[in-house]
Amino acid sequence: MQRRALLAAPFLLAPLGAAAQGFPERAVTLAVGFAPGGSTDIASRLIAERFAAHLGPGARVVVENRPGASGTVAAEWLRRQNPDGHTLMLIEVSSHAIVPAALQGGTPYDPVADFTQIAMLGTAPMILIAAPNFPARDAAEMIERLRAARPEQYAYATSGVGSIPHFGAEMIAARLGARFTHVPYRSGGLMLTAIHQGEGQFGVAVLASAAAQLRDGLVRGLAVTSRERFPSFPDIPTLHEAALPGFELTTWNMIIGPPRMNPAVLARLNQALVATLAEAPIRERLIQAGVAPWTGPNTPEGARDFLAAELRKYQEVVARTGIRLER
Repeated sequence: MQRRALLAAPFLLAPLGAAAQGFPERAVTLAVGFAPGGSTDIASRLIAERFAAHLGPGARVVVENRPGASGTVAAEWLRRQNPDGHTLMLIEVSSHAIVPAALQGGTPYDPVADFTQIAMLGTAPMILIAAPNFPARDAAEMIERLRAARPEQYAYATSGVGSIPHFGAEMIAARLGARFTHVPYRSGGLMLTAIHQGEGQFGVAVLASAAAQLRDGLVRGLAVTSRERFPSFPDIPTLHEAALPGFELTTWNMIIGPPRMNPAVLARLNQALVATLAEAPIRERLIQAGVAPWTGPNTPEGARDFLAAELRKYQEVVARTGIRLER
């Protein structure tokens, strides 16, 4: 890791070059592959203003929701855009690791080679949640009820087919040898509303999506899926410690662009996001929203390596569990 940081320093400090002079010339679009209210949408709006400020005086970053197929619709759109730096996307694990790994026939794009990786934003645990009236007091009792359930006795809500909430619930089902009814929605916000209203008895939500509803008591948080408890919800145990030893599942956010972006513009964008994440108020807002801001080296090369490793990880999970997604 130290060696990577030393190699990255000349890139970050190099002159931006003529191509970056005057950039951005117009508003930068930051696409999100989900409807408003989900974790990726929340993260994008938390950083947009300061990200723009670090791009230069008068710069604007406009969040644009392009929902569909767990972010893959927006990803396919992005790779056909002009690589001039004015069209970007904040992605998460579904569109660039889970769906490419698990979808029958794969995605029409290569999740690594067909894009320009710019920088990491952060990581976030998932959280096992239940409807307020679900008859389980804690994670251990919840897991035992799910384990003993008749096939499809319980329904779980997700933010869409192929989303990480879908994959997380199926990982639990595979671990328990159980089968549940899947009720997909178009965003994390709609998923949470469905669980609050009892249309789905439980779900595995991104913590950043569920944070506000958890604090308001609209859904019940039983266990996070990281190996350690999350700072803003210290009283919620991990699923590993409470009921399923060894279980771990986290998501992440990364900013990417179309393929073949100019290196000078790429450097400018990377520096702006790194500077944004260095601001203490931004970091605190992200943590309170359920996102752990990225720490350590944060370069395009490092983001590309991270993405390639995540794709391999989920390919291994698919091979081990047999979880497959259909179009």
